Amino acid sequence: MAPKTHIPLRERLGNWIESPRIQAAIIAVISINAVTLGLETSTVVQRHAGTLLLRVEQIVLTIFVVEILLKLYAFRLRFFTSGWNVFDFVIVAIALIPASGPLAILRAFRILRILRLVTKVARLRHLVESLLRALPSIGWIVVLMLMVFYIYAVMGTKMFAASFPEFFGHLGASLYSLFQVMTLESWSEAISRPVMDAYPYAWLYFLSFILISVFTVLNLFIGIIVNTMQEKHFEEEEIKRNEIEGRAHAEREEMLQLLRELTGKVERLEARVVGRSERVGR
Repeated sequence: MAPKTHIPLRERLGNWIESPRIQAAIIAVISINAVTLGLETSTVVQRHAGTLLLRVEQIVLTIFVVEILLKLYAFRLRFFTSGWNVFDFVIVAIALIPASGPLAILRAFRILRILRLVTKVARLRHLVESLLRALPSIGWIVVLMLMVFYIYAVMGTKMFAASFPEFFGHLGASLYSLFQVMTLESWSEAISRPVMDAYPYAWLYFLSFILISVFTVLNLFIGIIVNTMQEKHFEEEEIKRNEIEGRAHAEREEMLQLLRELTGKVERLEARVVGRSERVGR
């Protein structure tokens, strides 16, 4: 009978704290905490259930601290090799700072605990990781957008400053006006129509800016993010495929080893049978 494999306590504890059942319970606690933090903003709820909300807050914080401590014990310094673990550690650490006196503003930061859902829900984590990976490419789009803004701001200042100094009187005002146009918030009535009344061909200026800034550049943003998410998805699928192939290869090697051992045993058995037959024949 093969001896039982001894699993160290740290490894068993790590497997337990990372198990789907425990992680689902932590997600439920985070969700409850999100609701209670919202209820604390109501004076009516505070007047009737303030003590209960405080007890729930203490219980939730205790659960979070115990979870972090168990992970630190189970994984030791490996805990800090994961950026998501560090994020959880910082969020819980902020909640432990006494929120009194000059640090009273830290009470508002308790709502950041909801962000722990990002570390617990795989799809949210995948989305955030994709956004972070897309940042270098997005940076170049920002550079392109700044160039477009600067070109149109200089053009607008030179063309419309004399008649509309409140919108295009200087470069800063032009940049702000163009930002309002890009958001499509009251741009037609507040900016473009008055300018077009004085300059009939100004519609070319505004229309071309909107087409470039809103429909082209922002679509590039979306395209890069979607492409990055697809690349990450393919990479994860490749990792899973490699793991499956690795396990299958290990199983094949194990079967081949068993076959070799079985073949050796059969050969030795045949040799014994032949030897006995020869001795009997003599």
